[in-house]
Amino acid sequence: MDDTPAIPDHLPRTVGALAASGYRHRTVKQEVRDTLLLRLASGDDPFPGIVGFDATVRPELERALLAGHDIVLLGERGQGKTRLIRSLVGLLDEWSPVLAGSEVNEDPLRPITPWGRRTVAEHGAAAEVSWRHRSQRYGEKLATPDTSVGDLVGDVDPMKVAEGRTLGDPETVHYGLVPRTNRGIFAVNELPDLAERIQVALLNVLEERDIQVRGYQLRLPLDLLLVASANPEDYTNRGRIITPLKDRFGAEIRTHYPLRVDDEVALIVQEADLVAVVPDHLLDVLARFTRLVRESPAVDHRSGVSARFPVAGAETVAAAALRRSAISGEQQAVARVGDLPAAVPTLRGKVEFEVSEEGRELEVLQHLLRRAIAETFRTRLGGADLSAISARFEDGGTVETGDDVPAAELLRRFGPVDGLGRVVTLLEGEGADGAESAGIAAAALEMALEGLYLTRRISKDEIGGRTVYGGG
Repeated sequence: MDDTPAIPDHLPRTVGALAASGYRHRTVKQEVRDTLLLRLASGDDPFPGIVGFDATVRPELERALLAGHDIVLLGERGQGKTRLIRSLVGLLDEWSPVLAGSEVNEDPLRPITPWGRRTVAEHGAAAEVSWRHRSQRYGEKLATPDTSVGDLVGDVDPMKVAEGRTLGDPETVHYGLVPRTNRGIFAVNELPDLAERIQVALLNVLEERDIQVRGYQLRLPLDLLLVASANPEDYTNRGRIITPLKDRFGAEIRTHYPLRVDDEVALIVQEADLVAVVPDHLLDVLARFTRLVRESPAVDHRSGVSARFPVAGAETVAAAALRRSAISGEQQAVARVGDLPAAVPTLRGKVEFEVSEEGRELEVLQHLLRRAIAETFRTRLGGADLSAISARFEDGGTVETGDDVPAAELLRRFGPVDGLGRVVTLLEGEGADGAESAGIAAAALEMALEGLYLTRRISKDEIGGRTVYGGG
């Protein structure tokens, strides 16, 4: 289904009407610069949905766009490079005029192909004008070893030759992805994966702003903003981007994973499709877990740990809570600390471990998860008075929970807890209402119990999917 907006009726539909409307030709880079300046002056976000780059990547990218540079984004997987590139489309004009029928989106007042010039010469002011929405002015190619010059730039169209045209006729060319994105933004993802001979085909696009197809005497001045992404390992160590091509990009910008826990949490909230309530303190645990995995010497740092890692973790934790609510008949599905281990097997495939850790992957992740829980407990409840909870175990009492124990049952087994509302507030913030939500109250209680265990103030036994907290 095409969700492109309908072309507004007031826009000119002929070359003559377009010229009379006061339309002024601007290059793609001028459009981007003008819009970006307006956004910066008004305080509007030029790159909506991009989290964690405010003081690092964004200023560099804004300077590169204002300078009119083509750009290479360097970063490990899952750092938001593609999303950042796609957000640039929002800096284009909403509607752009094109000569109707043009394969390369020619400006009606500045045709660049033999067909376009002939059409305007034949029809004059009556030549038909169409309009393209900004969403149609973006092209993207994932670089793969089988990508050809014809895919990117173009090749001879045998059907046009069969129609009787000579091989020397420029109109026998079938244009590739790059010229078909003329007057727009073209992105090449994982540029180093392009064969070197294919990279050569992009040299003229970046410097001379034209293309050459086989032996044709064809100069097609393109108007493009070219953006590429690359893994820095490929880019700097394996040297798979040819030197002349690297030299033609105006700006090289390094991306990174979120630098703050809050940014990591914000990404999870933005990207995860959660089928149950996942309390804030559990999102905090997943964010810290992700950072610990990235920093672990057991993990191959060259491949990175994608931002999709905590997103998948949060979705799995929510699914575990939903499963419990279905089995136990709970009204509201709320995740608890006991649901976190369910995410570990799911996430194992998202991490590249060092060879020396083969066979220990689950053990490593489980250890790092416990550390993340302990960090969150110290951060949020480190100064809290939990004596009322720990006192429950002073005489050898125990409380049993598990992934099939509903919230109301856990609270009943534990009994009344003085100060539980304060624990909920410390974990979830002032807006949390633990008094009315058994799920949130049980989640807070279980977090406190797990934290007390990890700080060696109470004991814990795990038996057949059940967890028993005790005072030993």
